[in-house]
Amino acid sequence: MQHCRTKNALNSAERLTIAGFLATAIGFGPARVGLGLFMPQFADEFGLSVADGGHIASIAFSAFMVALPITAIFVFRLGPRTPVILACLMACAGSVLVATASNATMLTAGIVIAGSSAGLCWTPFNDAARHSLTEDRRNTALSIIATGTATGVVIAGVLSLFTGMGAIHWRHAWWAFAGIALLAAIVAWFGTPKLEQRQSMKGFALSHFYGRKAWPLHTLALVFGATNAVFITFAAKRIADTGGLPSLVSDGASAVVFISYGILGLVGVAAGRLVDRFGLSGVLRVIFAAAALSMVLIAFAPNDWITVITASAFHGAALMVVSAVISFWSLRLFPGWSTTGFTAALMALAIGSLIGPTLVSGIAEKMGGQAMFAIAAVPSVVIALWPGRLPALPTIRSSPAGDCDLATASDR
Repeated sequence: MQHCRTKNALNSAERLTIAGFLATAIGFGPARVGLGLFMPQFADEFGLSVADGGHIASIAFSAFMVALPITAIFVFRLGPRTPVILACLMACAGSVLVATASNATMLTAGIVIAGSSAGLCWTPFNDAARHSLTEDRRNTALSIIATGTATGVVIAGVLSLFTGMGAIHWRHAWWAFAGIALLAAIVAWFGTPKLEQRQSMKGFALSHFYGRKAWPLHTLALVFGATNAVFITFAAKRIADTGGLPSLVSDGASAVVFISYGILGLVGVAAGRLVDRFGLSGVLRVIFAAAALSMVLIAFAPNDWITVITASAFHGAALMVVSAVISFWSLRLFPGWSTTGFTAALMALAIGSLIGPTLVSGIAEKMGGQAMFAIAAVPSVVIALWPGRLPALPTIRSSPAGDCDLATASDR
């Protein structure tokens, strides 16, 4: 009997991890980076400028931001399964709209609906992991779920490469994304726990999620959100606008960027172990150094194969590691309120994603793409070289009375 219970628990953990992996693969993969990935094709088809792309990206990131607090309410009222399934269905509907778009307005609507799915699909798994997994399994599961993004980006990149080679039309790629999103919805139904019981509001205070202890988390999330939004929206177009990569069709540059971005992004699976080994402060410095370097390389050498692959790989790895770090950092920083705390952190990331493309697209129009990427790298450089001490990862420890209190682990 004990063996059966253990086996069922393992199967439940695996189902949860697979469901989360697929949901983030579609929500943070093609649904979120599809605009940047197919920007050259969209520009040709609908006559979009860099500024137009920045505005569409900002609207999509706004939808992502609006979806985040709605997700917290859904999880509180209905459990994690409902928002995850809704996210996958919205990614499906948005992808269908893009695939059938006849004008820029319809394209924008599809991008926005698909992009909003990212706000619904990820945070519920913090709550699900807290209820369903033992503490020693949570960081690994949350790291795997976060790196679903990498797989989604690679799949989108491969389809984009086929598009650039003329093997398929970009609309066919978006039909494929719609099919993957529908599959993810089905898996989420069976793999995500319902957890219908409502959480008690005792001890809840909104100020708790934006207090001084949370400032470092929100600041770093905001900066990385802005940097990442600029990269995924404009990197491929920067390469294409400057002549592309040698011996490759100009539209194929986006595929190279995002395939490299996704493949090395799989290092995010090891995020928990990296933090345990090197401390949160050390990992954060490396993350932001990699992000800054990726922006500088795209700014000054956008037509070199090695440079572009290196920049994309570094940025993808930085994104996946920081995504996992934000997930279990918020889980420990806000014990008992994991989804709400994670939502607060992602709100900061979403605000950065919203303002980043809008601010730098104006720079691109006046000063060019090189200046845009170079200036966008500055905040990450500041964090990587910050002379003071960066934050350490909070841990939960038991007091003599048996209650849990919050402590800060010192970096080793």
